[in-house]
Amino acid sequence: MTEMSFSVQVEAPPLREDSDGALRVGESRVLLELIVRAFQDGATPETIVQRYSTLALAGVYSVIAYYLRDRKEVEAYLARRKQLAKELEQRADHGRDARATGAAV
Repeated sequence: MTEMSFSVQVEAPPLREDSDGALRVGESRVLLELIVRAFQDGATPETIVQRYSTLALAGVYSVIAYYLRDRKEVEAYLARRKQLAKELEQRADHGRDARATGAAV
């Protein structure tokens, strides 16, 4: 009986940080948080790829595996992104309020 050689390689998830500090999947513009939220809502990787056609199925599986393996780190990132979005929304609201009253922003 001949032994087969099988090499196992650990690959980093296909994530890249854009100029605003957001993590995007592969070469797409799809955000990590969109993949994670879809998965949390019960979407399968196949469904996610149908929703975001610029993604590769293997990449989505890899991102979900990364999320499951490093959930605490990903959740911390998602919390930071949510806080940043809240701050930006508050600044935008302040700017709208100032313009509405004629005050300098």
